[in-house]
Amino acid sequence: MATTLSEAYRDNPLHLHHIIPLDFSSVRTLPDSHAWPQSEDDVHHHHLGVGSRIPIIDLMDPNAMELIGLACEKWGAFQLKNHGIPLRVIEEFEEETKRLFALPTARKMKALRSAAGATGYGRARISPFFPKHMWHEGFTIMGSPFDDAKKIWPNDHAQFCNIVDNYQKQMKVLAEKLTYMIFTILGISEEQKKWGSSTNYNPCEAIQLNFYPCCPEPNRAMGLAPHTDTSLFTILHQSQTNGLQIFKQGAGWVPVHPHPNTLVVHTGDILHILSNKRFLCALHRVMVNSATNRYSLAYFYGPPLDYLLSPLVLHSLPCFRALTVKEYIGIKDKNLGGALTISTGD
Repeated sequence: MATTLSEAYRDNPLHLHHIIPLDFSSVRTLPDSHAWPQSEDDVHHHHLGVGSRIPIIDLMDPNAMELIGLACEKWGAFQLKNHGIPLRVIEEFEEETKRLFALPTARKMKALRSAAGATGYGRARISPFFPKHMWHEGFTIMGSPFDDAKKIWPNDHAQFCNIVDNYQKQMKVLAEKLTYMIFTILGISEEQKKWGSSTNYNPCEAIQLNFYPCCPEPNRAMGLAPHTDTSLFTILHQSQTNGLQIFKQGAGWVPVHPHPNTLVVHTGDILHILSNKRFLCALHRVMVNSATNRYSLAYFYGPPLDYLLSPLVLHSLPCFRALTVKEYIGIKDKNLGGALTISTGD
């Protein structure tokens, strides 16, 4: 029985060509392999009315819980300020991320993810579902980054590892606080809230470091293709560069402009299931630009692998059948866009 997130992914190996990123440092023009067809949607950018901005919520606001509930229902995303994570912790990790991606390709390739692996350097895990390649390289961490960091920095990996561990600890505290608030909004009983805070439950956690290099033809490229995250929710720090967009019904793709000292929180499939569709799961993508490198640090948080997912909120019939987190990951690994449909009760 797989007990860790990386074991859950091992059952669905990728092919090597789905793992190795382009050596962006050597490219001057957009190769055909990375040229995406433009959709009407992208050519005619929607002029969004006022109201079409991702809410910014102050965690210290007495109404924070209620505002988070509304944001999850209407957007599946919000930006969070006064979140309690020291700026220094985030800035240090962003610096380490830049240091990692600035290394020569040959160095980064030493930590290349294996076909059946889930951690290390490589392309986005969603790559096999799209006919074109993304303008992106990533580095995935589950648990301790020690093994992968040691391959890249044989003698001085300690700094990277310490900064990652510290970031992960702080993120987990925030994630538990948000889980408690979200479950309270949904009216979930104390007993059902247990997995989030109890010491004998191991939540599924992962960190994804993303690098979107400057692109010669940004309008024909894609940083990260549209997808939803499997997690309960994802907490994201983005460098002060635009790129992230959330899809909102009726408004189209809405940019999430970076604000200093805020984190982006967006909902994943698991929360959509547990809330019986009351809370959205945020469809999101990342666009690239020709002037600035963009970096982001994504922290994914969800229940343990053996946790039985089924709607906890029932004012009507359940929209999803019960299945474990591990089973859901397996379905999504084979059907990126259709996993929620397959998991419905039909």
